[in-house]
Amino acid sequence: MLPLRPQSQVGGLQTSLSLVSSDPRLSPDEPISNSDNLRESPAESASSQETWPTADTVPVKKMENGKAEINCLEQKVIHRVSSADNVTLQDIARENVCIICEKMHRLPEEYLEELKNGLRVILEGGNGSQHRDEFFILQKLVQIRTDLTAKTLVRAHRVQLEILVAINTGIQGFLHPSISLSQTSLIEIFGYKRCRNIACQNQLPAEDCTCEICTNTNGFCNLCMCVICNKFDFEVNTCRWIGCDLCSHWTHTDCAIREQLICMGPSLKSGAVPSEMVFRCQACNRTSELLGWVKDVFQHCVPSWEGEALLRELDYVSRIFHGSKDPRGRKLFWKCDDLKEKLKSKKLDSKAACRAILMFFQELEVDSAKGLENGESGRLIAPQDACNRIAEVVQEAIRKMEMVADEKMRMFKKASLALEACDRELADKAKEVAELKMERQKKKLQIEELEKIVRLKNAEADMFQLKANEAKREAERLQRIALAKQDKSEEEFTSNYLKQRLNEAEAEKQYLYEKIKLQESSRASHSSGGDPSHMLMYSKIHDLLYSVPSKADG
Repeated sequence: MLPLRPQSQVGGLQTSLSLVSSDPRLSPDEPISNSDNLRESPAESASSQETWPTADTVPVKKMENGKAEINCLEQKVIHRVSSADNVTLQDIARENVCIICEKMHRLPEEYLEELKNGLRVILEGGNGSQHRDEFFILQKLVQIRTDLTAKTLVRAHRVQLEILVAINTGIQGFLHPSISLSQTSLIEIFGYKRCRNIACQNQLPAEDCTCEICTNTNGFCNLCMCVICNKFDFEVNTCRWIGCDLCSHWTHTDCAIREQLICMGPSLKSGAVPSEMVFRCQACNRTSELLGWVKDVFQHCVPSWEGEALLRELDYVSRIFHGSKDPRGRKLFWKCDDLKEKLKSKKLDSKAACRAILMFFQELEVDSAKGLENGESGRLIAPQDACNRIAEVVQEAIRKMEMVADEKMRMFKKASLALEACDRELADKAKEVAELKMERQKKKLQIEELEKIVRLKNAEADMFQLKANEAKREAERLQRIALAKQDKSEEEFTSNYLKQRLNEAEAEKQYLYEKIKLQESSRASHSSGGDPSHMLMYSKIHDLLYSVPSKADG
């Protein structure tokens, strides 16, 4: 039998996130999956939906709180973003990558986080058909574009690339703040070159598989996805998944039942008429027996199942063997139904039910051995038949050994590729470290040179400041000298001017005094006449003579 389905781990992320298929073949009328309202039924069960593991380690915001925070964030951001720089989800899905990238570089972080929150709300589908229609419109806009290639997406903004990948795949995990994939990984996921399951992240096609499904189905990974619905989940150690013994591809049990891939078929041991329930793999079209597979799953995993988990596994087994015509398959079907009824009615606890189902498998094995012994004891086996049976057993053993060898070889190749990738990455990192050291040394030398220049400029600035201060003091001293000389020259000019005016007044006074004397002498000679005009002129001269000293003093 194929080993149990390996468990995938998401680096530190355990949250409840609903995922939507990115397969463009799905009808727009198909409901978007939601981990809160999945319905378990053979027709359309949770197995055909992509879901994230549920845990309480990472809190999930309620819709009401999320909407309130979004509205509050909108009010904060709108005031700071102009209408010209405004970017919507439709713009990202429709417009040129470089144009949107330039706009997003000018936007604040709060606005970009608001865009991611808006897309998360749409992917959660809380508003029913309205959000579903909005998502399909965005996905159609993205998937019909031909310019979204690896060369153009390299120039995209980080948030822009995350939104495009989330729209194309329908997985809101790419918007989660705890998940940070490299730009190369996001571009490869967008171009269907890497598995979109964040817990898987294998290059596609996985393990270089050349089957028709891996080659022709975009984004399909045979390590974690169902061959029929092309979706993944994180269920491990369960009957929910059926693995092919030959090609190692996996299929949801519900999908296999719905597509009638679980049916009666020839026994792989005897090759006779339909005698047991088998699973026909859609990838390689070969069959694997189911009873031994169910027994192996229960023997390895039943100790870890409790309550609802055990009840769910019993329900899967009941649906697998519902149409069985093999006596052992019918007994298993009846036993599972009986244990389910007892568990539901609380007549039996989970531990007792586990012991009962394991005991039942042991009884089936004993009954099969007794049946073979009784059949062989009733008749003698011909030597040729014995040889044929021995050859069949040997061939079966060789086939299983080859399967194990192939599986080991695939694991070895995968480990070798991972080791080579690590070596290349280590070499690249060593080169980057050497380049960073050289760059650091160059920067250090540049800083030292700049520090020398700064010190030199500071010294020059101090010297020029000192000279400026001296020039300022010299200018103030010269200004004081000029003011003193100006005051002194003004005083000398005033004094000289007054002396000159005084001399002029003295000369004029002397002149008038001589003239008066002359007139008095002439008057004495003509006193007998007594001319009034002479008397008048004499009085004027007298007044003028005595008025000159007062003007000169002024």
